[in-house]
Amino acid sequence: MPRRAIRRLAGLVPIALLLAACNFGGKARPKELIPVRFTEVIHSVFYGPQYVAQAKGFFADEGIDLTASTAQGSDRGTAALLAGTADIAMVGPETTIFVYNQDSPVKVKLFAQLTTQDGSFLVARQKPASFDWSQVKGRAIIGWRPGSMPQLVASATLKQNGLDPERDVDYISNIAAPAMVGAFQSGQGEYVQLFEPLVSQLEQAGQGHMVASFGEVYGPMPYTGFVATTELIEQNPDLIQRYTNAIYRATQYIYETDPKTVAEEIAPLFDGADVDLLAAAIARYREGGAWKRDLTMNPAEFERLQDLMIQGGVLEASKRAPFDAIATNRFAEAAAQ
Repeated sequence: MPRRAIRRLAGLVPIALLLAACNFGGKARPKELIPVRFTEVIHSVFYGPQYVAQAKGFFADEGIDLTASTAQGSDRGTAALLAGTADIAMVGPETTIFVYNQDSPVKVKLFAQLTTQDGSFLVARQKPASFDWSQVKGRAIIGWRPGSMPQLVASATLKQNGLDPERDVDYISNIAAPAMVGAFQSGQGEYVQLFEPLVSQLEQAGQGHMVASFGEVYGPMPYTGFVATTELIEQNPDLIQRYTNAIYRATQYIYETDPKTVAEEIAPLFDGADVDLLAAAIARYREGGAWKRDLTMNPAEFERLQDLMIQGGVLEASKRAPFDAIATNRFAEAAAQ
């Protein structure tokens, strides 16, 4: 046999062995793993299944060697995909709509929905005997950047409760996510909009009190999902499927396992976090049904997302994106099977 043919055959053997051992259903973990660069919008217990899949080795079971980073924003996470510095991003689905309407030849698509609602909470400096949204009028809320999903949901929630987000509330949107807690602790704002475990940390320290859940008040919507370029999805569907398999497995696990056990397993991924606080945060999100069990996106809820974006002034009504252009459910459906 010619040397060139021998080299080609030798190169194919490891790949064949890897593909043969990728499923976690009782089969051996593959000896060689495929590197995947993953970036998340922020680091929060709200994205619990991702951390379960990392901590429990579900990605490795699927033949994936994961390198994780935090983008600090859906816009930055999506930019990493477009620049080729990340393979998979966990971001808000709204970013797929923005990219769809851009001239860039690189497009992105959501292949698995992770969360079913906004995961942020309104935290007050002083604990009220009872909370009513009228108490927010004339007050300052440390919030998120303009056009981000937390900001859009906060604006819509205020409107639902009879408040004008522009006139009745001072919504502070120019503080970077990592600095929001520090700004609140230093005395800025009467309220702050945060995700877990930061909410529980402030409560434990006696520096804040959770008074409302934006997700519960606003209602269901496709809030966060896993996104990759259409090129990666088309050229490496097996890799996307295996990533989805790991997340699906982790989602079932987090719903079926005691929150304290889950907290102990993912605690190493949250430097210095108290296990009891993590457990409380996991229980809070689980009770609210924060995670999508089957990982599929509902087209009707996708339209509601676009309605929110139009209402928030970040999307023109004429630039609605068709569902099939920004999302696919085939990987999630296959994972469930």
